[in-house]
Amino acid sequence: MLTAMAAALLAISSVSAPNTWPENPPPDKIIIDVATVNGTGCPPESAAVSVSPDNLAFTVTYSKYTAQVGVGATPTDFRKNCQIGLKVHVPQGFTYGIAGADYRGFAHLEKGATGLERASYYFQGNSPTAFIEHPLKGFLEDNWQFTDEVPIDAVVYKPCGEQRNLNINTELRVNAGTSDPKKTTSFLTMDSADGSIKTLYHFAWKTCPATK
Repeated sequence: MLTAMAAALLAISSVSAPNTWPENPPPDKIIIDVATVNGTGCPPESAAVSVSPDNLAFTVTYSKYTAQVGVGATPTDFRKNCQIGLKVHVPQGFTYGIAGADYRGFAHLEKGATGLERASYYFQGNSPTAFIEHPLKGFLEDNWQFTDEVPIDAVVYKPCGEQRNLNINTELRVNAGTSDPKKTTSFLTMDSADGSIKTLYHFAWKTCPATK
């Protein structure tokens, strides 16, 4: 059975990220530490995190995240994934959820080839949500962008007073399909021309009840 967050994400995709939420973000600076990084799409020191000055979002930057098939690719290169555990230091009296996420990259898919971007995120101790998937079809040589949004009443918040890591799982896949992998190469990357791409996650903030 899907959680409310998963069901909401499955129902809504490829829409604009939210601009306003019922409660304002905390005024103090938010600090995010990368607790764990695992996966073929994010080798050590190839992923970084930063928080926006207004505390409304944070970005994950990748530099070596490419899935490919065909000439020059190994048998395992068709699938790349990254699992990041983040420790978000929240000011006392506040908690947060994820209101949405923007994923961007570049694709070169030969005619007949296909690609897939998918992602999920959840708090440590909760059941993983279902992956939200976005397919691509060749021929394609262009930047791509997908946005997943959560309605206000479906946001899952970190329990107040508890330190739980936020786990983010992403994956890229490329299938040669009817293209000829002996003569061509198709690839899908969470990357950009300058060597990095910022995947944007939008915060939803909420004040915690006062404790005695």
